[in-house]
Amino acid sequence: MTDKPNIFGRIKESVIGKARNLHDPQLFHKISLIAFFAWVGLGSDGLSSCCYGPEEAFLALKTHMFLGIFIAIATAVTIFVISSSYSQIIELFPTGGGGYLVASKLLSPSIGMISGCALMVDYVLTIALSIASGADALFSFLPPTLLQFKLPIAVLGVLALTLLNMRGVKESVLPLVPIFLIFLGTHLFVIIYTIATHASQLGNVMHATVTDVNAARAEMGTFGMLVLLMRAYSMGAGTYTGIEAVSNGLPILREPRVATAKKTMQYMAISLATVAGGLMLGYLLFGVQFQHGKTLNAVLLENLTAGWNPQVGYTFLLVTLISEAVILFVAAQTGFLDGPRVLANMAQDRWFPFQFSLLSERFVTQNGILLMGGAALVLIALSRGSVKFLVVLYAINVFITFCLSQLGMVRHWWNERGKTAAWLKKLLVNGVGLVLTTFILFSVIIIKFHEGGWITIFITGSLVGIAVAIKRYYKRTMKLLVRLDNLVHAAEIAKSVESSEGKGPEPQYDPESKTAVILVNGFNGMGLHTLFNVRRLFGDIKNFVFITAGIIDAGNFKGVDAIEELKKHVQDELDHYVAFMKNQGFHAEAFSTIGTEIADDISNMAYEIFERYPNSVFFGGQIVFPQDTIFTKMLYNYTTFAVQRRLHQKGIPFIVMPVRVS
Repeated sequence: MTDKPNIFGRIKESVIGKARNLHDPQLFHKISLIAFFAWVGLGSDGLSSCCYGPEEAFLALKTHMFLGIFIAIATAVTIFVISSSYSQIIELFPTGGGGYLVASKLLSPSIGMISGCALMVDYVLTIALSIASGADALFSFLPPTLLQFKLPIAVLGVLALTLLNMRGVKESVLPLVPIFLIFLGTHLFVIIYTIATHASQLGNVMHATVTDVNAARAEMGTFGMLVLLMRAYSMGAGTYTGIEAVSNGLPILREPRVATAKKTMQYMAISLATVAGGLMLGYLLFGVQFQHGKTLNAVLLENLTAGWNPQVGYTFLLVTLISEAVILFVAAQTGFLDGPRVLANMAQDRWFPFQFSLLSERFVTQNGILLMGGAALVLIALSRGSVKFLVVLYAINVFITFCLSQLGMVRHWWNERGKTAAWLKKLLVNGVGLVLTTFILFSVIIIKFHEGGWITIFITGSLVGIAVAIKRYYKRTMKLLVRLDNLVHAAEIAKSVESSEGKGPEPQYDPESKTAVILVNGFNGMGLHTLFNVRRLFGDIKNFVFITAGIIDAGNFKGVDAIEELKKHVQDELDHYVAFMKNQGFHAEAFSTIGTEIADDISNMAYEIFERYPNSVFFGGQIVFPQDTIFTKMLYNYTTFAVQRRLHQKGIPFIVMPVRVS
């Protein structure tokens, strides 16, 4: 008697896909990613930053371009330091150790919340900047008359990726593999070709570098030159964003997850350091200069192919630039993969509405995906797709998370000194990471603050304020519900007393008798309050049936064992009700299911129960707050009303029992 999908349901299935089968033993295998696919899905953010990170650093050197060698070396070293420190985080947090969880567990929940808010804003910026940069790269080789279509293309890019991610993790990654490989192949060729064609000039380059150093010292002094280098190094900070994505995305990786994650991190670090450093070297060797309306990579490719056959050169230029444009669109994928996961973790801890931790029937955090996509659309619209503006906002937040994560790890290894083998080595790795990321963070804030970086800090601060307000509201509500939970203690005492006095005759099973089917969400005060009110108001009921549905959310969707534990927990909670009512002399049964669409799952179960007990009435408790505010509507689901609507449409009686808290 399950509902058939209406026209909107059929459209949804055709666009997003049919619901996955939770009971499929291969489910987790099908939706998880091996290291290679994780490199594509999570590493594209880092690789795509090579389209704007090295450019920002190189342009910051102004006329002293030969100092770029030092920036290229520093960039590669920083990538390996940060990736090594995050590999240690992966080992310590094998179920997922993103910046939010690391800071929450190793520092404090409040500091973790700040780290999580910073990450969420950063992932929205990742989506917006990647899409806007992709549009820039795409229009670098198109006629200027078409520039008016750049913003609409960026908007379409966000919408397309949002829909793709609604289908599932693997479905959103597989189509990107050819694009990723073309990007990597063309850029590795550019780097190798550049070095090969300039091998005989490397001596001249070293001489020119020494000359440039002396000229910079004469012009600005040693301190001024160091400031210039630090500014350029900090302006290229966008290159390092995305390194943390693997630790955030551990739950979507193939078992053994730690080994898969560390292998993915190696792929990411080597490819990112090679491409970022190689491109900066290419700018230097080909004497790339800024040209309005073109990226430095586009100018580099034009200089590199200048002596080639015109047709071959243009084809290579076109393929490479298109791969850059598309990989930038692909990079937004990291924001869609990890942003909703961070939000889900924070929702589990009640910093944000619990609904953001729920999974769709495709087992993706649908609400988080929609929020990230919507926020990115707003940002692109407000900035008119300006990469220059978005770059200013970018990179600040990710380094807040970097610093807090490294600080937490340093504290952990210091507390573990003498207890853990090689603790000093691990402390040094995270310690160096802390020093580097802290330096970059303060440099970026100082440099970008008056250029618009304050906007990012303001947005993050506002999000922190919202999280604190939501957490406080949840805490206040929990205090209100404490009185109801006293009923659990009373019920347990009554059950034990009646059991000690001896078990009465087994109640007779009569499906034609009046039956109360009570929707509960665990053996708690709210369920017992509803039960007692049903007995008080409807005294002639002979049968009691208890139903519930376990919610599969981002917190427990971590493998077959976790799902089995959820099933057992749900059934154990119902067994308490059954035992309690049997001791009272009533026939009692319990039915449970687990899933993601709770209202639908319960309704389908209710149809079967109603056929078995034709004289049944369904009941469900609903919390009634002293005041109905925007928080009560936003933070608490109204599953009871949703089930009531579905059952009423089938002619099945359902009564909502108010549970007032004050």
